[in-house]
Amino acid sequence: MKRLVGIAAGCALLAAAPCGAQDGPDKRLSLTIYNDNLALVEHVRPLELAAGRRRIEFKGVSAAIIPQTVSFRAAGVELLEQNFDFDLLTPQKLMEKAVGQNVQIVRTNPGTGAETRETAEVLSTVGGVVLKIGERIEVLREDGIPSRVIFDKVPPNLRATPTLSVLVDAERPVNGDVTLAYLSHGLSWRADYVAVFDEPNGSVALQGWITLTNSSGTTFENAHAQLVAGDVNVSDNQVVGIRPRAPNVRRAAGTESSNREQLADYYVYPIAQATTIANNQTKQVSFLSADRVRADKGYEQTFYGFQSLEQPISAEVRVRFANSKEAGLGEQLPAGVVRVYARDARGAPQFVGEDQIGHTSAGSELAIKIGDAFDVTVQPTLRQTTRVSRRDTDYAMSYALHNARTSPVTVTIRQQGLPRFNEVREQSIEGRRTSATSFAWDVPVPANGDAELAFTIRQGG
Repeated sequence: MKRLVGIAAGCALLAAAPCGAQDGPDKRLSLTIYNDNLALVEHVRPLELAAGRRRIEFKGVSAAIIPQTVSFRAAGVELLEQNFDFDLLTPQKLMEKAVGQNVQIVRTNPGTGAETRETAEVLSTVGGVVLKIGERIEVLREDGIPSRVIFDKVPPNLRATPTLSVLVDAERPVNGDVTLAYLSHGLSWRADYVAVFDEPNGSVALQGWITLTNSSGTTFENAHAQLVAGDVNVSDNQVVGIRPRAPNVRRAAGTESSNREQLADYYVYPIAQATTIANNQTKQVSFLSADRVRADKGYEQTFYGFQSLEQPISAEVRVRFANSKEAGLGEQLPAGVVRVYARDARGAPQFVGEDQIGHTSAGSELAIKIGDAFDVTVQPTLRQTTRVSRRDTDYAMSYALHNARTSPVTVTIRQQGLPRFNEVREQSIEGRRTSATSFAWDVPVPANGDAELAFTIRQGG
C-alpha cells in the first residue's frame, strides 16, 4: 500500500473543527469482543469536510487493527485510499529514523552544571546507538553522566498514537457523522466461574465472571461493549491461537433455550454500562449469579480400550450439576474455568479444585473434576481375550474397586474408545450405553469395603 506523508491542504480532521485541530472524542465507541483474540471496533465521530479530495486522520484506532477489514461510512463521501501508520513515537523509533542524519548531543557536567553540545551523525542503532562526532566514533551509553539527544523534527511517519488516514472525495461540503469499523486483534475475553459446593444440602452457588483483556496497544474510553460466546470461524491467515479442546466434563448436551440475546448462532453478553478498557488491562464483570443449583459429588474413572494395570488408580472426584431451569440455573455457559470451593469445619470456603468447560448449552449435564480420591481406587484386569470369528473379538474385563471411606460410595466406570461395532455380552451390574462407542456402570462400594464389576464386550472388526 502506498504511504502518503503529511496532510493535504484544506483537509479536515475527525471533529467539527477546521484543519489543524485535534481529533474530537468519539460520539459513540462500540466493541464486539469474541473469545479468540478478536474484536469488531466501531467509532462514530463528527465530520466536517469541504468539497473535493481531502485526507482524514483517525487517531486512537487500535494498534492491532486488521487494515483490510476497515469499513468507512459517511453520507456523500467516497473512499479512495487508506493508510495505517502504526510506527509510534518512542525514543527508540526516533533514533532509528535518524540513522544517516545529524542530531545534537547535549551533556551536562554533574559537578559544574555546564552543558556541552556536539553535532553527531547517527550511524547505527543495532545493539546500541553508534555516533560519528567529528573524526571519532562513539557509542551512546548510559554512564551516569546526564545527557540528552535533540532532534530537529519528528519524522512524518511517526505518530503519537496509532493513526488510520483515508483519502476521500466529497461532491459537496459535509457536516455529519462518519462511522469507521474494523476487526482488531489484542482484545479477548474469557469466562471464569466460582462454584461454592454445599455437599450436605446438595447444591452449588455459582458466580460467573467475564474477564476482558486488552493488549491491542490502545485504550478504549467509554466503550459500549458486548461479548460474543462461540467459536467464530476465521481464515487461516487470521488465526492467532487455537483454543485447546475442553476436558470431558459434559455428560449430556442440553436442549433448553433462554432469553439470552443471540447473534446468528452465537450468544451475546452485553455489558450494561459504558466502560473504559485501558491498554494492558484486565477487567472483570459479573454476568451470572445462581444461589442454589442442585448438585452432588460423584466418583468416576474412564478407561480407553481393554488392558490390565499392575497398580490401582484413584477415582476422579467430580461435582455434578445441570445448567437447566429445573435445577435452578437455565443459562448457557460460555467456555471457561470453573473453580470449586467447599466450606471447612469452621464454615470458611476453601479451594478444592478446578476444571475447564467448553461452550455449554442450557440444560446440559456437567461433571466438574476437582481432583483424585485418596481412598477410592479402581484396578482393571483384562481376564480373557477370545477370537470368536474373523471379525469379532470378546474382551472379558473386571474392575476391582476399593473404598477406605467410612461411608459408602458409588463409582461410575466409563468404558470409552471403542471405535467399531460393539455390544455388552455379559455384565455383573446393569450398565447403560452413553454413546455409540461408550458404556457406563454405576458400581456401589460399601464403606471400608470392596466391590467388583465384570463384563464381556464383543467388538467387531
